[in-house]
Amino acid sequence: MSLGLAHITFDSAEPARLAAFWAAALGRPVDPVDEEASGFFASLDEHVPDRPSWFFIRVPERKAGKNRVHVDLTAADREAEVARLVALGATACSEHDEWGAVWTTMLDPEGNEFCVGQARG
Repeated sequence: MSLGLAHITFDSAEPARLAAFWAAALGRPVDPVDEEASGFFASLDEHVPDRPSWFFIRVPERKAGKNRVHVDLTAADREAEVARLVALGATACSEHDEWGAVWTTMLDPEGNEFCVGQARG
């Protein structure tokens, strides 16, 4: 048996808005076919071979608690990236310096947790 990661999927109240945030954050375009969709979904990298796509799917309920899974991003200049992401609409929640790494826990515009880390050099 062989498994591969196909999609990273976010439940969302406004898929196009959340996809636009992550597109700007990651420097990737929203898939153009999704711009014509009904507003039910949006995606990044859906048609890029060997790269998991990012899906944003409309759901009726709001986020109710802490994510059990989240994405960890890495940056050469964590502080600059955190500032850039805040300017795009994210919220910086907490700073950590543990286990040989430093990272910032953040929330995207719909409250999904993610981290931006920087390995110690």
